[in-house]
Amino acid sequence: MDISTRTVFIAGGTSGIGLGLARRFAAAGSTVIVGGRRTDPVGDGIEVVGIDVTDPGSVIAARDAVLSAHPELDLVVTMAGVLLTEDLRDPAHFATAETTIEVNVLGTIRVIDAFTPHLIERGSGTVMTVSSGIGFLPFPLMATYGASKAAVHAYSEALRVQLADSGVDVVELVPPAVATTPENKQLNPHALDLEDFLDEVIDLLSADPTPDEVLVQGVQMHRWAERDGTYADLVAQRSAILQRLRAQ
Repeated sequence: MDISTRTVFIAGGTSGIGLGLARRFAAAGSTVIVGGRRTDPVGDGIEVVGIDVTDPGSVIAARDAVLSAHPELDLVVTMAGVLLTEDLRDPAHFATAETTIEVNVLGTIRVIDAFTPHLIERGSGTVMTVSSGIGFLPFPLMATYGASKAAVHAYSEALRVQLADSGVDVVELVPPAVATTPENKQLNPHALDLEDFLDEVIDLLSADPTPDEVLVQGVQMHRWAERDGTYADLVAQRSAILQRLRAQ
């Protein structure tokens, strides 16, 4: 993928990994628009539009605004997501589960549905979805989050097949734990630093051909745990972490 000539819309790109990726594309020469609930300027020549992926009307309004200003749009990134913890012993967790599915799964589908007709009509372009290492190797404390990201992976696979003859590519970005703030790093010292993560991502995206799944080194053990026979041990380790947290 040539990242220097794209016109990119990143839904959920006003902070964190999404904003970091937006800045990398902009620095390479691409035109970048980010969407989020907040519409404060983010700098670096990046445009901002308002979007709430849980609101169908907001998604359509954002699409119309982006395509009106940038009819050459050729890359859509579905970055919007929430990561929430749950105690499955308490039925009150259901509200958290609903929010997680609404944002991570249905929000992803809404954004894809809004822009896919445009990409198909132009006969080329890329949809980039964002799943997670937790979608392949669950962390019990984030039950619905893991399920939602497994759903994004499965949906991405199906979308790639259905768009195979359209000229539109589907790329799935699979992040591990990434420290987007110093506070994140303090909470999880093992999290990959944002800039290091982005270095690897840009290298992988720039490959020819671009891989269907963008897997940095830090997520390989999650992605291939079942294949490598390490799944049960790694899930046990994560379960032990949950037990320690409950004991505190």
